[in-house]
Amino acid sequence: MENMNLNQLNPLGSPFQYRNLGPYDSCKNMHCRHGRVCKINEIGNPTCICQAVTSCPVNTPELAQVCGTNNMTYRNPCEFFASKCLLEETEEEHNIHLDYMGPCKYIAPCVDNELNEFPLRLRDWLKNILIHVYEQSPGLLSQKERTAIQEIYDDEQRLQPGDYSLAQLSDDFNQNYHMYIYPVHWQFQQLDQHPIDGVLSHSELAPLRTTLIPLEHCTADFFKGCDFDKDRGVSLREWGTCFGIKEEDINPNFIF
Repeated sequence: MENMNLNQLNPLGSPFQYRNLGPYDSCKNMHCRHGRVCKINEIGNPTCICQAVTSCPVNTPELAQVCGTNNMTYRNPCEFFASKCLLEETEEEHNIHLDYMGPCKYIAPCVDNELNEFPLRLRDWLKNILIHVYEQSPGLLSQKERTAIQEIYDDEQRLQPGDYSLAQLSDDFNQNYHMYIYPVHWQFQQLDQHPIDGVLSHSELAPLRTTLIPLEHCTADFFKGCDFDKDRGVSLREWGTCFGIKEEDINPNFIF
């Protein structure tokens, strides 16, 4: 987990795209989801329609490839989302999502003991992401966020650099539990954007999930298990519980 490039958390870029057809075109301010483009309909109103797969780039590097949950490799995210859009009226569309970045490959099954250990590494990694942003991109944080992170940052500077065993990560969580509460909340806030509704959809989890799966084979099982009520969304309470945050410490008001 520590080898992850923290600058590649959102390989898909913005979750919205639009096509500017001209300075006076009403499509100019029309935002469409991935796989859709704006077009003026027969009565002159802008509408989002499925993007033609043939309009997607063809000669893209292997690193741009993505794997769908249907175990099909697509040359790039554009090709995946355009293909998915064309299936939107079918039952199949609801079951196909972007699984992970890179071509499809064998992902080893996640056994129970690995699944139990996974949150230890991921929780520490989320804290490191927050510290990285604090160090490298402080302008992205509000004053309230910087104040909340300051104690975490100062504490982290007292630790010796290096990799930590699962036992050490577990001990650190037990001894410094309060240092993990805010990073878990903050990461939820970063993902809950489209729309901001207190629930993480599959697409909102994608920037984190799709990057991790090729590196951590328990990723998919972990996030699937976080959806305790099986409603295809992860609430803040479910998210916090998955990361070992006590129920009394899960607080929507803690998100700035």
